[in-house]
Amino acid sequence: MIEWIIVAFAGLILLVGVIYYNRFVVLSNRIDNSLSQINVQLKRRADLIPNLIETVKGYAKHEKGIMREVNEARKALVSAKGVVSKMKANNMLEGALGRLFAIAENYPDLKANTNFIELQRELSSTEDRVAYARQNYNDSILSYNNMVQKIPGSIFAGLYGRKVKEYLKIAEVEKKTPKVSF
Repeated sequence: MIEWIIVAFAGLILLVGVIYYNRFVVLSNRIDNSLSQINVQLKRRADLIPNLIETVKGYAKHEKGIMREVNEARKALVSAKGVVSKMKANNMLEGALGRLFAIAENYPDLKANTNFIELQRELSSTEDRVAYARQNYNDSILSYNNMVQKIPGSIFAGLYGRKVKEYLKIAEVEKKTPKVSF
């Protein structure tokens, strides 16, 4: 009788261990998928930029400095490896695009150009998708970290070598409130 109780208890422990292992796998895969979605949206934005530059070039021929800056920032984003470097390159690109759109304000014909308007709309839509993908990534990290830190998950996390993961953080530059003056 005692042997059956020991076998049942060992089987229960093994079953719980398998369940927790599988939950860690699912949560890790969700994090990887979320990061992949961020990369997809960053790539989508990078692919739209050459079309935007070509559209703007026709109107703002003497604004070559900003065109070069946007191109360099795009190249940095495409070639970036790792989450931190991608986010840094993304911030550079956002700043360059902001300056490009500010210059576009000086060209009424450009602002009315259908291609420019559509590209601006696509970039705006992509920005929303990037923000959503970042939120989804951090939500996935939250679920994973809760699992790693709460009991009994923390016990199994230690057994499986699972550690707390880092959230995507907003750069200090992005936290500053923009100055608006009239």
